[in-house]
Order: sequence, then structure tokens, then C-alpha cells
Amino acid sequence: MIRHRIHPRQALFAAHERSPALPVCDHYAGVEARMRKALSLQGEFADQALFDVTLDLEDGAPVGGEQEHALLVAALVNSAANRFGRVGARVHPLSNGHFVDDVRTLVGGAGDRLAYLMVPKVGSAAELAIAIALIERAQLEFGVQRRIPVHALVETHGALRDVNALAALPQVESLSFGLMDFVSAHRGAIPAAGMSAHGQFTHPLVLRAKIEIAAACHAAGKTPSHCVVTEFTHARAISEAATRASRELGFTRMWSIHPNQIKPIIEAFAPVTAEVDEAVEILTAAQAAQWAPIAHRGVLHDRASYRYYWHVLERAERTGQPLPGEARESFFPAVEPSELNSTENSA
Repeated sequence: MIRHRIHPRQALFAAHERSPALPVCDHYAGVEARMRKALSLQGEFADQALFDVTLDLEDGAPVGGEQEHALLVAALVNSAANRFGRVGARVHPLSNGHFVDDVRTLVGGAGDRLAYLMVPKVGSAAELAIAIALIERAQLEFGVQRRIPVHALVETHGALRDVNALAALPQVESLSFGLMDFVSAHRGAIPAAGMSAHGQFTHPLVLRAKIEIAAACHAAGKTPSHCVVTEFTHARAISEAATRASRELGFTRMWSIHPNQIKPIIEAFAPVTAEVDEAVEILTAAQAAQWAPIAHRGVLHDRASYRYYWHVLERAERTGQPLPGEARESFFPAVEPSELNSTENSA
């Protein structure tokens, strides 16, 4: 008998349980030279997008030159330099008069290739819903058939209060923590050390915000993205922060604000070799058993642990970790798993 080789995504997860598989690093650039450098670096790292590039209109646009900057960003998104289709943009806040112009320029000029739109300084779930409605109106206006994913920055008291509602919005793909504005919103009650690489992991109010964002995202099947580390010349600081964000706080993505931060973030979010090897062994045996329970090295495994090890393997693939050829063919085939399953017959 030849059995279906059922892919983990089909065997272990219902459609609504499949979280977006975003790169673990989100690199921000707003000045033209740095935006072009970021796109170049994205192609140099690997044959896949190991990090996203977010082109910044909020802080990157010169005062009085907002429209020209938006047109430049749209052109870069459309350019051959966007070889993986993993370039998004951060627009001005909804409260800013340039928000609608940003959205119309980007959606009208590059809506088919935008990986996502980042909405900053969200004040509430109701406010983000309005921003999403305006984005969808622009998609309709310019005939963009696909739904452009929305990312949002949680950096205000209102956004943190509504964090579960933000994560539950169907258009939202990821929530990021805006450390600097969040600390500033406390009117000096959180010391400046709360914005440092060390202090942001120890101050209770900052730590609480991070934990609530991560928990809300996981409950809604969205991607929690960790905040910046401003000490961009300190390699150890970014590596330690990325490791803590991933291993202790449950974030599956993190911001980079300097090219020196990209590689340490990817390395910190990648599973170690022993984790990958164990995941390959367990999932290979489980797939051969048609995802029934198995014993592996004296330990019982079933679908609950299979889900965990699948996430390990997905993270390994997203961070460019080497996988055995047979495992790559089984779990990350060139065709979609649904197509693969449909072409394999049982007899």
C-alpha cells in the first residue's frame, strides 16, 4: 500500500491555526541610501529572504518632502531590487494628515508587491480598524485584488489596553512593540534606563507590555515582533537582547535599525543544531506513522509535541539553517503541501 505523505501543515493544524511564517528579522531604513543598501543586503544574505525590509515614511520622510518620499518608496518596492517580495513600508500615523496620501501612493503605485503596511502610534483597536478600512478603500480604488497585510505598533497606553482586540483583527499579521514612545508616554515615570538594552528587560512596566503583546499575538495566531536595541554598535547587546526576546518572552521576530544587527538577530532566533536534529527525527518518524503517536528515545510523542517540533523546523528553515536533503524534500518541497498531497495516491 502506498499512503499519502501528509504534510505537517495539513495533519497538525486547522486553517485558522496556521500563523504567518514571517522572517525573524524586520530591518528598518528611511534614508534613500540606506533603503537601497538594505535591499541590496537582503539579496546578498541568501537565496531566500532571511529578513524583511521596512521602508520608513514616518521618520524617513523630510518635512515638506513627504509625497516625494512616498513615491520613492513605491518605486523601490516595485524595483528589481525587491527580489523576494519581502519589502513593506511604515506610513505616517492615522492622526497625521499624510496617512491617507501615504496609503494611496503606496497602494496605487506598488499594491501588488507590498509585503505589508506598518501603522504606527495606534491609539486603540477602533483607530486601527479605521486605518485598515482606509487601506482597503485604497485597494478597491486602485484595483488591488490581494489583501495587503497590516502590521501595527503598540506604543501607546490605549494600544496596550486593546492589545488582544488589535491582534484579533483579521487583517493584522503582526504587532510590534514601540519601546521608545512607550517609555516616553509614561512622562518620566520610567527612567531612561528602561530604553536601554538591559533595562528594557528588567523594568516591570516595560516587561509587562512585552509579555502582553507576545501573549495576545500567540492567542490570535499572529506574529509578535520585538522592539529596537538602540546600542547598535554593541554586538553583544543586540545578541543578548535577541536571545532573551526569543527564548524568554516568546517573540518570533525582532526589529533591526542597523545592518550590524541583522545577523545577530537571525542567529539568536534560529534553533540550535541539536533542536533541529531532534525535530527532523521526530517529525520524520511521525509522518511515516501517519501522525499517530510514536515513541522516540523512550519518550511518547503525539500531535501536541509534533506541533512544537514543526515550529522548530519552520524557524530553522526561515533562518537559513541547513536541513538534511530528505527532510527538506518532505517538509519544504518546491510545490505547496496541498499540491503535493493531491498528487500522491493511495492504493
